[in-house]
Amino acid sequence: MNDFSFWVILSNLLLATRWTIALSLVAFVCGGIVGLALLFARTSGIGWLTLATKAYIEFFQGTPLLIQLFLFFFGVALLGVEVSPWIAASLALTFWTSAFLTEIWRGCVESIPKGQWEASESLAFNYIEQMRYVILPQAFRIAIAPTVGFSVQVIKGTALASIIGFVDLTKAGTMLNNATFRPFLVYSLVALIYFCLCFPLSWYAHRLERQLHAAR
Repeated sequence: MNDFSFWVILSNLLLATRWTIALSLVAFVCGGIVGLALLFARTSGIGWLTLATKAYIEFFQGTPLLIQLFLFFFGVALLGVEVSPWIAASLALTFWTSAFLTEIWRGCVESIPKGQWEASESLAFNYIEQMRYVILPQAFRIAIAPTVGFSVQVIKGTALASIIGFVDLTKAGTMLNNATFRPFLVYSLVALIYFCLCFPLSWYAHRLERQLHAAR
């Protein structure tokens, strides 16, 4: 225990933080790509496609992220396919993130006045062209603040990946606590690092929201 000084503990936590950041970026970027595709499906007006997308969203929003992690890590193994904690965590967080981003962006799209849809339709735009050239550029501005704000939830959600053995900041904290028996110090540093990751994003999201309201 004497070998673990304050700086040794901190340096090990900071090294593990790299994986928390990496997992957050993968989940947010890939989730955004999937979420954009789901947004088009959700707002397409095609009955079966809308229902399928809604069922997807309800499942990933209505079940705990922890259960989803277990399903991707242990459930896939039942099919004879072994997945690493990194792959399982990336997939689970990607699908979880995409479900929430789809609903956030759908609300932004539906906030665009119907006159914009009608005007673009009068120009003989099809649905894809309406979204690309008219609706999404306007919805994008509205979506920035809530999207940045949700990124905080993604970062905090990565902590659950430690349950399936992914060595992120939370898992490193648990391992260091077991080695040092100094829970207050270790978990205080873990909390401080999470705060340093999340607070700038929360502050920026609030600032963007204020600027958006001021612009209106």
